Amino acid sequence: MSHVVIVGGGFAGVWSAAAAARVRGSGDLRITLIAPGADLVLRPRLYEPEPERATVALKRVLDPIGVDHVRAAVQDIDVDAHRITADGVDIAYDRLVLAAGSRLVRPVLPGADRLFDVDTLPAAQRLRGHLRSRDGYTAVVVGAGFAGLEVATELAGQGRVVLVEQAGEIAPDLGFGPRPAIEVALDHLAIERRLGTTVTEVKENGAVLSDGSFIPADAVIWTAGLQANPLTAQIPGDRDRLGRLIVDARLRVDGDVFAAGDVAAARADEGHWTVQSCQHAVPMGKTAGHNAVADLLGVPLVDFAPAPYVTGLDLGAAGAVYARGWDRLIALSGAEGKWVKRWIMNVIHPPLDDPATIFAHAGVITTPIPF
Repeated sequence: MSHVVIVGGGFAGVWSAAAAARVRGSGDLRITLIAPGADLVLRPRLYEPEPERATVALKRVLDPIGVDHVRAAVQDIDVDAHRITADGVDIAYDRLVLAAGSRLVRPVLPGADRLFDVDTLPAAQRLRGHLRSRDGYTAVVVGAGFAGLEVATELAGQGRVVLVEQAGEIAPDLGFGPRPAIEVALDHLAIERRLGTTVTEVKENGAVLSDGSFIPADAVIWTAGLQANPLTAQIPGDRDRLGRLIVDARLRVDGDVFAAGDVAAARADEGHWTVQSCQHAVPMGKTAGHNAVADLLGVPLVDFAPAPYVTGLDLGAAGAVYARGWDRLIALSGAEGKWVKRWIMNVIHPPLDDPATIFAHAGVITTPIPF
């Protein structure tokens, strides 16, 4: 019996499994998803006040569609032998989909063990537990990119927030389009900005910055940068600066290996590559899962074709901005932007329990946001 193995239980992995099972139908082919946790963690929601609510039980997606779940962490991938080692157990595959996600780039600096983050569910819970009992806390958020802005604006309602950014401007990776609206929101929330500097040491009672200043703080939160899961290094192929494997239009790395989500760099359109977000992870997962099984069954493969790029950035009590296109021209802001952001956060939940509904969603590779 042929065997498709999917490594990763995030958006890309779950939708790879669903799409693979849909193409398999009643055929004689085994599909296994390997991930250590019991839940799909909705990472884009971990900045919220109750991060424990940002989970979906994997068994409610995988069991109804006949996908096995091996709860283990993968240590080795041998592409020549078509074998994976997960917690000491060897698992053979005929086609592999690597969808192991990304990790926060953690700094090497004195006191780094005191840093907080929202990269994983336990980390987000640790931060919330640390701040929950403090009235009028001070939080230093390092990195004024997507994650840093959402964390900073969410925390601003309960205490003083200082946003530290190494670049000379807020949201350097988001470009000029949404920046004026973001600046207005930060002013509204009284969030302090320290630009052109970064944290060089974390003390028990605050952060030392590269400009020599010290900020007393109850928590220093690191949000700066993501890298592809290091398992990508075990698969031959070209990589980008984020460690992502370069894939073709069908999300194939080479031979019998496909990649999707934050470990893969695919062409989103003629001039742009995919970004590390659920917006691209979901259609990438569906494409890779479909193609891994189609390749074995001799049915047509499909090209990756994502919906037009959009950006939804939560700004806490100041609302949100919703922008269209790679230039991120604002379409909605404030309360209207917040409504769209919440709509997006709701629709990223996969359907549960009912195989027909799961397969119906898996068969729609691209779902444009209707705003």
